[in-house]
Amino acid sequence: MSKALIAKFLGRTVKQGTLAVSFAGGETMTFGTPAPEFPDVAIRFTDHRVLRDILLDPRIGAGEAFMDGRLVIEQGDVMALVQLLRANQPWDRGGELRPPSLTRKISNFVGSARQSVNGRIGARRNVAHHYDIGNDLYRLMLDADHMQYSCAYWPRGGMTLDEAQEAKLAHIAAKLALQPGLRVLDIGCGWGGMAIYLAQNFDVSVTGITLSKEQLALAEIRAAEAGVSDDVKFELADYRDLPARGIHYDRIVSVGMFEHVGRPQFPTFFRCAANLLTDDGVMLLHTIGRMGGPGSTDAFTRKYIFPGGYIPALSETLAASEKARLIAADTEMLRLHYARTLRQWYARCQQHREAIIAMYDQRFFNMWTFYLAGATAAFESGGMCNYQIQFTRSRHALPLTRDYIGTAERELLSGLTSPPV
Repeated sequence: MSKALIAKFLGRTVKQGTLAVSFAGGETMTFGTPAPEFPDVAIRFTDHRVLRDILLDPRIGAGEAFMDGRLVIEQGDVMALVQLLRANQPWDRGGELRPPSLTRKISNFVGSARQSVNGRIGARRNVAHHYDIGNDLYRLMLDADHMQYSCAYWPRGGMTLDEAQEAKLAHIAAKLALQPGLRVLDIGCGWGGMAIYLAQNFDVSVTGITLSKEQLALAEIRAAEAGVSDDVKFELADYRDLPARGIHYDRIVSVGMFEHVGRPQFPTFFRCAANLLTDDGVMLLHTIGRMGGPGSTDAFTRKYIFPGGYIPALSETLAASEKARLIAADTEMLRLHYARTLRQWYARCQQHREAIIAMYDQRFFNMWTFYLAGATAAFESGGMCNYQIQFTRSRHALPLTRDYIGTAERELLSGLTSPPV
């Protein structure tokens, strides 16, 4: 029965590209037909329980079977496997639309709501789960210059990951409309790349906050090495505690942090941001986003990667910001930029496979690459994208047109002369 159900699902799903499945009993079935730009993949189930686990919970079951070595990829890799399955059913495939079943809606709501409360203690615990696993892993995976663990920006062909991450920093800095002497707050500063970049390129003072002890320690070291310790300060702090200090900032930037806030906390986040901004201040929010309406975080990501995380739709993000009287002065969607970034991270992890396994173990490596492959497929064929939203408190805070953004960006990136994509 389990084999028949799996075969029915794969037969209905895999049309382009091929998937050969070897079952534990020795039988092999092949689904799909070869097609340009679609991979050919072969997998093997080592025991009969894999079928049951996948049927009971497809995402968790498949992920854990791969982590445990019970789902073995014999042709291709996990990136190709996930790409094959997702690309055959792209989010933007067109055709007739049908509403999700009541069971799915209830399951998604309960699963997401349970882990998205994110009080102060829970937020620290959730951040530690992902970011305090050791800086050495991220050094191997991320760009060397800025250690950006967020979507890079690829405006030109032939760029390296390091160049694309610097282009992202310049793109964001241009939208902040920085001037000498301004005070900047970086909410979710990571390893300090954004704060250091702003201090190096503009006469501003920057405060970066994080909930990760590992990130804080390395950010301080990197600021000292860059010679900007007098202009950049980092601290372990929750954004909700800052307004009580009575300090206001001319600019606020937050990159890749909003995904950890949790949907119930959206109004609180924007109220805090509004209260931290000066009356003529500017804020730039860079976040993973969801195309279409609100949804839920998949079970594998909730359990193993980002507990408490939630990817917002643009509609619910703007609705929450409106409650704080923040003006969405500029909104940009980055459609495929994160897919390119994730493929670079995945390639670097594969390049450093033995080193990562030595740090942790094979199961961790499998989990991590399954996560990166799934995320890549979500941005290439699923419903994920990135949003950059520029907020102000005053309609007079910025120039009347967007020309200043391009001008500032070109000045910052004058050394990158590759042709546009």
